[in-house]
Amino acid sequence: MSAPPREVRDQFRIQIHGLEAMIQALRRQGFQVMGPTVGDGAIVYDELASMADLPVGWTDDQEGGIYRLKKRADRAVFGFSLGPHSWKRYLHPAVLRLWKAARDGVGFIASEENGEIQKLAFLGVRACEIQAIAIQDKVLIEGTFRDPAYHTRREQLFIVAVNCTQSGGTCFCKSMGTGPQVSFGFDLALTEVQTGKDHYLIAQVGTDRGAALLDEIPHEKATEEEVKEAAGCVESVSSQMGRHLDTRDLKELLYRSYEHPRWDEVAERCLNCANCTMVCPTCFCTTVEDLTDLTGKQAERWRKWDSCFTTDFSYIHGGSVRASRKSRYRQWLTHKLATWIDQFGSSGCVGCGRCITWCPVAIDLTEEVLAIRQGGSADSLALSTKEEQS
Repeated sequence: MSAPPREVRDQFRIQIHGLEAMIQALRRQGFQVMGPTVGDGAIVYDELASMADLPVGWTDDQEGGIYRLKKRADRAVFGFSLGPHSWKRYLHPAVLRLWKAARDGVGFIASEENGEIQKLAFLGVRACEIQAIAIQDKVLIEGTFRDPAYHTRREQLFIVAVNCTQSGGTCFCKSMGTGPQVSFGFDLALTEVQTGKDHYLIAQVGTDRGAALLDEIPHEKATEEEVKEAAGCVESVSSQMGRHLDTRDLKELLYRSYEHPRWDEVAERCLNCANCTMVCPTCFCTTVEDLTDLTGKQAERWRKWDSCFTTDFSYIHGGSVRASRKSRYRQWLTHKLATWIDQFGSSGCVGCGRCITWCPVAIDLTEEVLAIRQGGSADSLALSTKEEQS
């Protein structure tokens, strides 16, 4: 796993085309480089073979239930917020075979999945996403029961972080104290700067591995002016946040609001589609499926992502514990923002806003909390939300 950043005063300037040298250096070290690219009408995460795969000159417009990809007027490489993918799709895969077994006479011989796992390097990890990875570390590594598949992937991971220089319409990381600037958990951190015709990156080293990578890339010590310019780019993002979440006494607020009428109102809109949990970078719920072939000679057990929005997720003998849409949405929101704190010592939300963007009916977590806090109705919420976010 990436160590906490060292005390480093110096920052370094890399020309924008230095990203090509960075990708190739990581590939030479045996890493599969994953990062942002354009695909399926969105900016998604996929393997990068070269800098040409990066979303140069692309950005996005996001609102509740809306995502639009569009061209920028410049050649920014990281001039977008976040797409539908989170890094958990690589560290905590959506589908994973746990073991397989074959009949041997009257019994079975079972074998676990112990194949070699490709080392991963993530390029373009934002501050909120580093926080999300740290949260999953607590759940899947640091708890009583360690997830060996996650742990193997995580301990080999190389992280090249990118400070946000543009926020999305549904971002609220500032409210959650998780961004927009990275402060830990990276090997190398970059800030993209464009001033007139000048286009470069300011790099900060976080670990010895990050320093070794920097040595393979043409760079020079950044001037004080360049460092200030980069800091200004990040600071400006804080005032551009599309959403705000008031976290004061939030856990206690939700604990005393289990019977709030707002749950009934949101249940009338919620489709129980589970989009919010699928795009969430911290949700970790899974189920298992056992499969056999038609001959009965082979069997396999697969782990797959699941969601607290599905009826079967809370099924026990006699039926589902949470049979209504109301109870399932309430479970998700109160776990994410309240009971998660009791379980793992932090909120389960990092303010990335994906659950708002990718909800088909534009249910907005920040609006739901505001309505519960104010005790207002749906009719008065629109005005309250505008006042809260202005």
